[in-house]
Amino acid sequence: MAESRPEGTMQADAANGRAEENQRADDSSFAQNERRPDTSGNQKDASPEETELHRPATPTHKRFFIIGAVVLVLLGVGLYWWHSTYYESTDDAQIDGNLVQISTRTKGYISKVNVEDNRQVEKGQVLVEIDPRDAQATLDQGEAALATAKANYEAALTTVPITTTSTGATLSSAAAGVQAALSTIAGAEKQLDAAQAQLLSAEADNTKAQLDLQRYTPLVQRDVVSKQQYDAVVAAAASAQAQVAAAQANLQGARDQVRVSNDKLASARADYNSAGTGPKQVAAQRAKADAAAAQVQAAEAELETDRLNLSYTKIIAPDSGIVNQKTAQVGQNVSAGQTLMTLIPLTNIWVTANFKETQLDHMRVGQPATFTVDAYGGRTYHAKVTQIGGATGSMLSLFPPENATGNYVKVVQRIPVRLDFTNPQEDSDHRLRPGMSVNPSVRVKN
Repeated sequence: MAESRPEGTMQADAANGRAEENQRADDSSFAQNERRPDTSGNQKDASPEETELHRPATPTHKRFFIIGAVVLVLLGVGLYWWHSTYYESTDDAQIDGNLVQISTRTKGYISKVNVEDNRQVEKGQVLVEIDPRDAQATLDQGEAALATAKANYEAALTTVPITTTSTGATLSSAAAGVQAALSTIAGAEKQLDAAQAQLLSAEADNTKAQLDLQRYTPLVQRDVVSKQQYDAVVAAAASAQAQVAAAQANLQGARDQVRVSNDKLASARADYNSAGTGPKQVAAQRAKADAAAAQVQAAEAELETDRLNLSYTKIIAPDSGIVNQKTAQVGQNVSAGQTLMTLIPLTNIWVTANFKETQLDHMRVGQPATFTVDAYGGRTYHAKVTQIGGATGSMLSLFPPENATGNYVKVVQRIPVRLDFTNPQEDSDHRLRPGMSVNPSVRVKN
């Protein structure tokens, strides 16, 4: 059931409600007047800060500015990425060059050193001098050997016709030689028999003398015989023993004489047989002449080698460059092949750039490139790709990887790429040195 209220109370509530509504309307009107700029004469009293605060904002212009800046940044990033696809670069690169090991080609004593470490030398300059006296003496010997070989060759040529005409006389002489050798053998055999007889007689005398000495030794100790008699027996025993030795020597000499006589007989018979083969002897003499000619050629070659060895006593710079790691000292004895210093030519250098394998997709031989050198403040040089390595650096290392064993971790490999100068005049001052760090960039797209 609805609650009943007095009529006077309801009228009072209605009056209060109307009063609250009028108060809210007045407050809203006051707030609008505060936000609305004053158009009356009182506006001139407002400060610039108050005027700026009361100015209406323009959010649309700010939004356009932000969007434009973002678009420009994205456009710049896109252009940079698009341009970077035309080039491949790396900082794993250095200057490379030939390191020439200067070594000796002959042994000897260093008499003079004409260079120092880190000094510039020119091609053909004498770096080290080795004492040439030994080489000069060998050269003189070679010249003498050549002269001897030529003389032997001339003699061999002369012997050929002489041998042809003297074959008959040689045969007769050889027959006489055989007879003389037979006679000599007969006399030597007789001397051998006499020596054997002498040896038997000396041995018998020696046996008797030694027995006498054995008998006299105890007698002299008991004073049965005099000391003088004993000394005579000792002397006789020694003499008999010496005669035995002499007889043995004579026997050996007789045997040697028989052997020599037999050798002479064999030689005489060989001469006789040789004399009977005149055409063969002529052919043999011609062969000797040919051999003498070969000896002349060998002597000439040996002489040329001696001349070269004499020239090797002066070690010449094979190219212009810088000398490093010099070990040669005056007074040092060196052997053939010993390294004395390292020559670094500065006219033949290049860049070895180790690019990642993922950078070689578009890289080809002949593509242009540039590189900067860290040592000279980013100085720029121009080059081109001339070689792309046949294997990765790890495969060419001392211990190449064995991926079939153990745990495998994939690592991006690097391939050496060679860059050669397109304008050598850029390094006309030769400031680049092997080993310097460079930053190459290769244009892989046109």
